[in-house]
Amino acid sequence: MVSLGAISQKLEEISRWPFFAAFRLQNRVISALMMREAMTRYGRENIGFFWLMGEPLLLTGGIMIIWSLAGLTKGHNVDVIPFALTGYSVLTLWRHIVARSQNCFRDNSGLLFHRHIYFLDTMVARTMLETIGTGCAFFVAYVPLYLLGFLDPIADPLLLICAWLLLAWLSFGVGLILASLTEISHVAEHFVGPFLYLTLPITGSFFLVDWLPKKYQDLAVLSPLVGINEMFREGLWGNLVTMHWSLVPILAWCIGLTSFGLYLASKARSRIRFE
Repeated sequence: MVSLGAISQKLEEISRWPFFAAFRLQNRVISALMMREAMTRYGRENIGFFWLMGEPLLLTGGIMIIWSLAGLTKGHNVDVIPFALTGYSVLTLWRHIVARSQNCFRDNSGLLFHRHIYFLDTMVARTMLETIGTGCAFFVAYVPLYLLGFLDPIADPLLLICAWLLLAWLSFGVGLILASLTEISHVAEHFVGPFLYLTLPITGSFFLVDWLPKKYQDLAVLSPLVGINEMFREGLWGNLVTMHWSLVPILAWCIGLTSFGLYLASKARSRIRFE
């Protein structure tokens, strides 16, 4: 019989391995960068950190109220409230991560004098902050609407969370590319806003693939944002509406965009002036 003391000692030895020690160190670095980013953006006074989830909550809640007042309460077997809540939550996370990626490296260049902080850490911290904040906003909106009877229980929480994390990963990959391009060329900064507007039709926030004519459905799911939106909605609604998504192409997009972003980041590093 192996004693609990021996197991505990073995686990303690494993925890001192270089990999786990480095992981704990980077975890502390990312946590500190997230706190710094939040305090820089929202401040320490008044409602401060509330705006981390307050901004996306107000946007999503406002859209739901406007649609409801306009009488657009139901269509294609889908109520407007869950449709708007899912669509605009996904859209908000996508836009926030990508939009805040520009000049990310330049804005945090002064931190690189600390030998344990790298360019990638600053981008990861911003992405995690937006992912947590917008995710909290979704659940803060969901809970009262559920209690009031406007929403059904979450059909598949695991699928919902997986879709959210995949969206964060995809947005991180695109954000990493844009963060690098804005360092390589200042002209690229002027294209971030138009790029986000041009991607609106392919986010899947304003339609379901099943509503489209058959000949356009296969074309629509080529967009990873559409696939993630369908995945997210299936996690919330279950089989209420037929959803069209596939995990393999979504993962391929995430891996491909992140790999290209890492390559560009290595090129952009030499162009940054340290202050």
